[in-house]
Amino acid sequence: MPFQTETNRIYYEQNGQLLAEITFPALPDGSVNIDHTYVDESLRGQGVAGHLMEQTVQTLRATGRKAVATCSYAKKWLATHEEARDILR
Repeated sequence: MPFQTETNRIYYEQNGQLLAEITFPALPDGSVNIDHTYVDESLRGQGVAGHLMEQTVQTLRATGRKAVATCSYAKKWLATHEEARDILR
């Protein structure tokens, strides 16, 4: 699945329809808040949200940014993926 990446957003669209998205707006201290994860019903159960998190972790590492997570999915995912906790501030 080819995700598109913006500064504080990673998403997947098909035929102009948003099917998956994760947002992580910047905070005043330069870190980000992973605040929203969305996967359309047609893609649920296929690991898409996990792939969004993996891509987000890679993006944050590449840009040297840290994160907090207020999105319930992101919190759960980070709690079970110790290898990604280095991005947490």
